[in-house]
Amino acid sequence: MRLYPLNLKIEGRHCVVIGGGTVAERKVESLRECGAAVTVVSPDFTPTLEAWASEGLIKIVRRCFVPEDVAGARLVIAATNVNAVNVEILAAGRAAGILVNIVDVPDMCDFYVPGSLVRGDLQISISTSGACPAMAKSVRKRLEPLFGPEYADYVAVGGWLRIELLAKVKQAKQRQMAMERFLDSDALERLARGDEAGARQIAADCLQEALDGKVDS
Repeated sequence: MRLYPLNLKIEGRHCVVIGGGTVAERKVESLRECGAAVTVVSPDFTPTLEAWASEGLIKIVRRCFVPEDVAGARLVIAATNVNAVNVEILAAGRAAGILVNIVDVPDMCDFYVPGSLVRGDLQISISTSGACPAMAKSVRKRLEPLFGPEYADYVAVGGWLRIELLAKVKQAKQRQMAMERFLDSDALERLARGDEAGARQIAADCLQEALDGKVDS
């Protein structure tokens, strides 16, 4: 079955991880990178999870899972190796209308966490629908050299241009052509050479020509 791809906003939202081992630690780290407010439930925790809790970066609940632990969560990730507990977590989450991921058990997941290549606001996600996560990781590694760190600035400059065009240029066609001109320019190559000022000047020129009505198709 084909999955519906989306990017979920979880900044400041309550997310729950069940389990306190190294797998849970990785899941917590990825949630924290997206700004989630993470609660971890487990009788025991890795030293890193303990340290994050002591620093106030996450909340830990030192006991076994109970269904009430999912209350108010945007999503729940279970990183346990006990099937009976996983079944209980999935049932509690679905009863509350909360998305649940049971790590390494595709048939018990409402969603899968894809492999991701991140360059600033550019995020390329690779998924095998849970069939072969190692393959998704392999594809991500193949893409890494094709999308260097300059893409972070490329997205930032392009984003600035888009905002300016929307605010100042009424004609949709002029906005579209200005953005296409920017994307067809050598702005990315300039950024790869460290010439951020040059790339921003290209964006500014595209904006000005759109304002002047001089952008050609």
